[in-house]
Amino acid sequence: MAINLLSDIQCRNAACEGTAKIKKLHDGDGLYLWAYADGRRYWRLRYWQSGKEKSLSLGTYPKVSLKDARARRDALQKQLAAGLDPSAERKAGKLRKEAAVVNTFEATAREWYGKYERTWAPKYAADVLQRLEVNVFPFIGRRPIGDIEAPELLATVRKVEARGAHDLAHRVLGVCGQVMRYGIATGRCSRDLAADLRGALTPHIKQNQAAIRPEDLPKLLQAIATYDQTGDRQTQLALQLLTYTFVRTGELIGAEWTEFDLDNGLWIVPASRMKMKHEHLVPLAPQVLAILAELKELSRGSRFILPGRNRDRPISNNTMLFALYRLGYKGKMTGHGCRAVASTVLNESGLFSPDVIERALAHCERNAVRGAYNRALYLPQRREMMAWWADHLDEKAKEGIDPTAVAAIVQKRTA
Repeated sequence: MAINLLSDIQCRNAACEGTAKIKKLHDGDGLYLWAYADGRRYWRLRYWQSGKEKSLSLGTYPKVSLKDARARRDALQKQLAAGLDPSAERKAGKLRKEAAVVNTFEATAREWYGKYERTWAPKYAADVLQRLEVNVFPFIGRRPIGDIEAPELLATVRKVEARGAHDLAHRVLGVCGQVMRYGIATGRCSRDLAADLRGALTPHIKQNQAAIRPEDLPKLLQAIATYDQTGDRQTQLALQLLTYTFVRTGELIGAEWTEFDLDNGLWIVPASRMKMKHEHLVPLAPQVLAILAELKELSRGSRFILPGRNRDRPISNNTMLFALYRLGYKGKMTGHGCRAVASTVLNESGLFSPDVIERALAHCERNAVRGAYNRALYLPQRREMMAWWADHLDEKAKEGIDPTAVAAIVQKRTA
């Protein structure tokens, strides 16, 4: 047992005297109170390890009282008796705490996200982060990823399922699986719990996005042709562009004027905005060039061909979808449905090779290298096909309409 030499009064009155910079008051068994000339007082433990004298700070006085300093000394003396170095143990404990922070599920997920974010389209990257921040981090984000068990992850994902968001629940579990596999690769955990949970969620029945049948195309085109009577002209032109080009809605919404080579009738969608991360070429029929010319006047100097109320940002994802709702196509047609209709009609026409159609739909080569170098594959055939498709839509738009009314519409568009 240590022989204690100091009293509370001595600690309170401890001061450095004369010209000395420090005064050391010994309490026994290696415990000292160091009093500095500026009034600071520190507890330190002096000990020997492997033949070398060492010193360890135990805190400041009076924040650490004499009683508490002695308790800390006694605990460290037990470590010494067990052959441990208190200084080394303290450093190891600090490292363990730092590792615990770095090894949490959230820290691992954010590190994984940072590695892949630049390879994804901006919208997809935002969706991935939101799935984690809203559905996962609040529940298991602070847990060390290696300590999480399958039932704990399942309970987290089932909170999403309980909202009726079955598809989202599967997507969240998939993202968690990617984080876990990254955790395995970086030595933070030993297994992918998401793989263990396959079959534990309610199966999601995937539904294709709504699309009209090809025989209903005339009514849709005629409805779009009247949209400017109840809605704005820019949205009407956007819907027409979507039918003529059958690109993905996001690709059209984010289109900028710098992507268009109007002299050569070509739209070059950069890889950064494409789902498959490959640059995509879209031949522009004369009808499309005419729409772009009008949109240029409506764009108010914006870099986007379809600017929103703030001309520095494009229209929202819902602008065209809600326009279709107003036309009576809620649950019947979506922007993505234009791709399904075009694919069906072009394939059934028998005029074009399936490979040409697939390339026009930006369904890239499974071989990433081939896909990257074949951006202009079948371009002459695609020019011919896009011109045929535009003319086909114009003919379909006239079906069942009085020729006089058709002439009036044409006159209005060219006025």
